[in-house]
Amino acid sequence: MTDTALSTEPTERAHGVLLSTAAAEKVKSLLGQEGRDDLRLRVAVQPGGCSGLIYQLYFDERFLDGDRAVDFDGVEVIIDDMSVPYLDGATIDFKDTISEQGFTIDNPNAAGSCACGDSFH
Repeated sequence: MTDTALSTEPTERAHGVLLSTAAAEKVKSLLGQEGRDDLRLRVAVQPGGCSGLIYQLYFDERFLDGDRAVDFDGVEVIIDDMSVPYLDGATIDFKDTISEQGFTIDNPNAAGSCACGDSFH
């Protein structure tokens, strides 16, 4: 008989958002500057913007009912239950080039975006 605890099947993740290595390193750097180790990176969608929804990306010390968390090399990314379907499969990256600096969200669920670049539907 085989032990089901030794299954090679992948474990289910709490949410489908990925954090790139560059983004994780930047988050760690920012947290180091803050001098705090009790903060998580919260990602959410909120009503607003010209296309209906906007991204929210900020540090949060709270863990609320319905939050789902995944750890990326010491960086905990939390998403509220309502935002999970809108962000499933999204990748958060950090770019630091001459033409672009900051966090980016590549979201396959975004059917389109407007000129402001922060909203989607």
